[in-house]
Amino acid sequence: MTSCAGPRTDALPGLRCRRGSPVRLVSDRLPPELRPPLDVALARSVPTIPKPGALPGGCLFEPKWDGYRLLVCRDGDATVLQSRQGKDLNRYFPDLLAAAAVQLPPGCLVDGEAVIWSEDRLDFSLLQQRLSASARSLPRQVQEKPAHFVAFDLLAVAGHDIRQEPLRDRRALLEELAKEWSGPLELSPVTADPEKAVVWFRDLPATGVEGLVIKGAGQSYDGGQRQWLKVKHRETLDVICAAVIGPMAKPQAVVAGLPIDGELRIVGRSVPLKPAAAKLLGARLQPPAGEHPWPQRVKSTAMDRFNATRGETELTLIEPIVVEVSADTAWSGQSFRHPLRYLRYRGELDPADVSAHPGNP
Repeated sequence: MTSCAGPRTDALPGLRCRRGSPVRLVSDRLPPELRPPLDVALARSVPTIPKPGALPGGCLFEPKWDGYRLLVCRDGDATVLQSRQGKDLNRYFPDLLAAAAVQLPPGCLVDGEAVIWSEDRLDFSLLQQRLSASARSLPRQVQEKPAHFVAFDLLAVAGHDIRQEPLRDRRALLEELAKEWSGPLELSPVTADPEKAVVWFRDLPATGVEGLVIKGAGQSYDGGQRQWLKVKHRETLDVICAAVIGPMAKPQAVVAGLPIDGELRIVGRSVPLKPAAAKLLGARLQPPAGEHPWPQRVKSTAMDRFNATRGETELTLIEPIVVEVSADTAWSGQSFRHPLRYLRYRGELDPADVSAHPGNP
């Protein structure tokens, strides 16, 4: 893509929204209903890639980026980077802020994902470091590991709200806008070809992409609604269960551990166990025979990095066993960011046989 020396508002009158209906330059300001904080459209999980006609207008398939959801809002001369939760992230992404101020025209609102690459792979832990960085350390992080913004939707252009336009038209406008971009602004790829989507789903997890997001080409943009679909690439692995949540005889969830740096560390928890699985597993659990590596109470964020309560969770400590779980690709290097799915008890394996997750450095 060619670089852009400044906002190209002169090009916007030629962009077309509905067939035969150009978007005229209305304003360099966003309409009041599109000023932050704004609800973003969401996706619900499905177990498999849906059929091409599963959503209105036919399915469009996109990579599911492992990053932070970000709305880039250009309201007159002001630029705001809004998180999914409605927070202002300008301080943490000065690189993206500067690029958006130069390359996006005023009156524009773009939806996408902030990502950081490390050796040809997405690195979510570097994003987390951004949000905890001090004013002194942030410039070094920005210089050494710059962020990128991967855009996948356009909600406003030239001060015109286009959320009610079908996705196929919003995407055409976004592609026109992106012709003037250079790094760190990027356009997320999209395909209507289900065979290509299957190839993406198979191959892209090697780069840290979590799976696919599927959207209807005829869908409008409905903030706060789970109107899209998502399917995540998952892998099966063995973990050490050294505690459960709930009573030992009928556990509610498994607490997973892996050996990291010579210690058995908590790396996640499972989704709630089904009654039959809880009964079978509970029959195999025993109290710890000796000193236990974990305390009886831990911070909830130790098992769930996105736990909003930030309180403590009481553990029922057990003699460590091996269990098989299903996990998505969201591995931070120290923990799983999303809940695991318990599959079965591996009584034939010894906890000493379990190695660290292959994504762990």
